[in-house]
Amino acid sequence: MPPSPETVEVDFITPRHLAGGGDPAWITVPLHRACGWSHGNDPLMPRVILSSPDQKALLRLEPDPDWQWWTLHHAQEPDRPAWYASFGARTPVELIAAVTDTLTDPAPAASTPSDPYEPLRQAGWWPAHADDGFVSPDATAFVQRTGSPEDPGAWFVTAILGPDRPVWQARFSEHAPPHLITAFTRALANPKPVLRTDGPRALATRDPNIVTRNTTDVPAAYVAGALEERVRRLADRSTPSPTPLPTDRAQANRGRAL
Repeated sequence: MPPSPETVEVDFITPRHLAGGGDPAWITVPLHRACGWSHGNDPLMPRVILSSPDQKALLRLEPDPDWQWWTLHHAQEPDRPAWYASFGARTPVELIAAVTDTLTDPAPAASTPSDPYEPLRQAGWWPAHADDGFVSPDATAFVQRTGSPEDPGAWFVTAILGPDRPVWQARFSEHAPPHLITAFTRALANPKPVLRTDGPRALATRDPNIVTRNTTDVPAAYVAGALEERVRRLADRSTPSPTPLPTDRAQANRGRAL
């Protein structure tokens, strides 16, 4: 039975890393409207380029059959060299958004470096000792850091359907902040299904032994309003109050004493 005009046929897909890329607006619209990232306007070019307000970060979405479609570059800072992250075309936008949401969070990151493997351990992924990484329980995703404990290198996250069937790959350079990589692996290991409205054609496989696709009719208003709600939620993130200067505290104390 076809859905009524008030509903939309929606697929809920697990595992999420095989759900297809999804709508890029899930990333680009909140960065612009909620986080103040600026963009160029060249309708003749099939690409999107967004710059952070401080001009330190640049996100590029550019269809390229021979390279990663999403690339995030960040300039050097006093405590960290320049770094980048990139994502293949079929990387679910929910996973990329976990990185951009964490990057733009006004709350300061924890001072203790995160362990990107920890969300995988908690989700039951198993270690691949030969490659010093972690593999998903269904063996369709693999996370690895190159290099050695003394000289660690870049991170690679790969979705696969067999030795010769890569689906997408995410790459984080050696100096990428660990808490951003952990945000990605936490979203990757999340068992919650992701929503798709473009039918099964975007799926990497329709094999029911690998991908679970539950189709249901959802109120159209919910689907249409999901992005707006996301923009509002990110825009409402509170900015921490600045730490008072010593002179400010002294003046406040004098005021209380009077």
